[in-house]
Amino acid sequence: MNMSIRTLIAAAVATLAVSAFAQTNTPVADQRQANQAARIQNGKASGALSKREAARMEAGQAKVAGMKAGAKADGKVTRAERRAIQKEQNKQSRRIYRQKHDGNKK
Repeated sequence: MNMSIRTLIAAAVATLAVSAFAQTNTPVADQRQANQAARIQNGKASGALSKREAARMEAGQAKVAGMKAGAKADGKVTRAERRAIQKEQNKQSRRIYRQKHDGNKK
């Protein structure tokens, strides 16, 4: 009897730990950040982004990273916080595209 109670408690603790981790996990936003950072680097390397443009795009990425950190600070990323992060990432993505295709060179 004692062994089954211990097993049950251990399983409950493990489940709670996984749940807590999942609430602050943002894999979609993380992958998108990495993709956008790569787009900025490619733009710098190809000359499609000037140094000044790239710096502005990187500042935008830092803003999104700050939003993610703020959302995770309380231990739970809510649906509204995820939406706000996604909205900002959409805005940054459009900015990266426009700057890379505006014809300005180094």
